[in-house]
Amino acid sequence: MVQEKNAFDSVTIKKILIGALIAGGGAVLTYVAQLELNFGVYTPIATAVLAILINMIKEYKQGE
Repeated sequence: MVQEKNAFDSVTIKKILIGALIAGGGAVLTYVAQLELNFGVYTPIATAVLAILINMIKEYKQGE
């Protein structure tokens, strides 16, 4: 199925939602980690790294 211009199909919406969940998960993990650690000015970097880690784990678990 080819995505139409200026429209979202169900597959694209699912991918957007999964990406949002991964980004949100990174933010939640950063918040929880900050209860013990202080990232200071590196908080945005820590958030991105944790979101990437969640995505890596998701990709690792996929497959047959």
